[in-house]
Amino acid sequence: MSSEIRALEPKALWNKFADLNAVPRASKKEERVIKFMKDFGENLGLETVEDEVGNVIIRKPATKGMEDRKSIVMQSHLDMVHQKNNDTVFDFDTQGIDMYVEDDWVKARGTTLGADNGLGVATIMAILESDSIAHPDLEALFTIDEETGMTGAMGLKGGILNGEILLNLDTEEDDEIGVGCAGGIDVTATRTYLREQTPKNSISYTIEVKGLQGGHSGMQIHEGLGNANKIMNRLLFAAIEDVKIAEIDGGSLRNAIPRESVANVVIREDKAELLIRLLSSLAGTIKKELKTLEPDLEILFTESDLPESVISYETQEQLIKALYAAHNGVYRMSADIPDLVETSNNIARVVVKDGQIKIGCLTRSSVESSKLDLANALKATFELAGCEVEFSGNYPGWAPNMDSDILKTMVPIYERLNNGEKPHVAACHAGLECGILGQNYPDMDMISFGPNIKGAHSPDERAQISSAQKYWKFVLEILENIPKKK
Repeated sequence: MSSEIRALEPKALWNKFADLNAVPRASKKEERVIKFMKDFGENLGLETVEDEVGNVIIRKPATKGMEDRKSIVMQSHLDMVHQKNNDTVFDFDTQGIDMYVEDDWVKARGTTLGADNGLGVATIMAILESDSIAHPDLEALFTIDEETGMTGAMGLKGGILNGEILLNLDTEEDDEIGVGCAGGIDVTATRTYLREQTPKNSISYTIEVKGLQGGHSGMQIHEGLGNANKIMNRLLFAAIEDVKIAEIDGGSLRNAIPRESVANVVIREDKAELLIRLLSSLAGTIKKELKTLEPDLEILFTESDLPESVISYETQEQLIKALYAAHNGVYRMSADIPDLVETSNNIARVVVKDGQIKIGCLTRSSVESSKLDLANALKATFELAGCEVEFSGNYPGWAPNMDSDILKTMVPIYERLNNGEKPHVAACHAGLECGILGQNYPDMDMISFGPNIKGAHSPDERAQISSAQKYWKFVLEILENIPKKK
């Protein structure tokens, strides 16, 4: 791990982040990081337990003079989104993240950085290890699988935690104090299709959509960033009468705006030149539309080996039209909270291969009825195309409590540390674990905050060094000023 990361201030935070980022920790593959965290707690001589789903809890008694304060839970998730650029050679299962410093930012070479939520984890580790940071009775809760289902938070049973206040360290703007978040549901459409022999006198082309920024499908869904699956489908729709689809592979994880899509199509020889010219013109139009937000967008057409089979025309027409009709992006803005996205959908994954079609979406909303409304609209759209549609991974939102005691404590601390500047107290459109944890701990006072992290869930992810310093001071002041027990 780069020594320049370990030299950054505050060293306690960045050294723990470097230690953590040496451990592979993909969602649903957290065995190594669970062991790493258990070894960490046990080596400090602290009570360390792993619950039945894999969450790790480490308990540390209050420091001297803090015994009369409310007990706290500091919480972050162990898993990270594994994304890399196509031209980056990297094995997430065996390699640690290759980090470097550029100006005021910590970045990774060609991959996600893992600052989401690694900086939160590292913060808690530094506090657990310290013998000089003041804090009340502390429970460190490290959850698993936040990024692909929140199964760690869902599996945490009531009665395990004793804390009265929960500090969730998973917000990505350092001037924001989070008091609410969206819930989510996975919408998956599948169907089989009959394959037909590739027509004679045909030419095969590979169409590539790449170079998009991607990003967090909740926090960035309102930015109008390009979705590779929708762009690819727009191209195919324009040529629906004259192309035959052999394969499509677009997007990756549900919580990441898709950056790339590749399709293999077949065109009659006598129509190929004109059709590619028309599609190239449309590609130019799309690039012009997105030039401000997506300056690196590329749409490429390359001759390729002729496949043995293609999708039937009827199925192809149903698929393309359904994807064109399926909603992507912001569905509704909140009527109650200014500038908050209430409901959205991300068409995250489209795969057509070997007789199988699979479309994966993540639908989010801070209003349960609106979330189900959009999910049902997607279900109806894909069922009209002959798909079976499944809902899974449903998790609740977190309703704001503006009368929160910890909120009333944190706001004046923030103002004092930042020359009177007021924090942005807000709900967010990302999914945080607070809503789920609150189901089994309804009386726990919850808040979320964190340092500036940009480009989460994409290889452009980066963490701001000066912001981490600002955030670290905030954390220490919060711990020292936790309210007294009543």
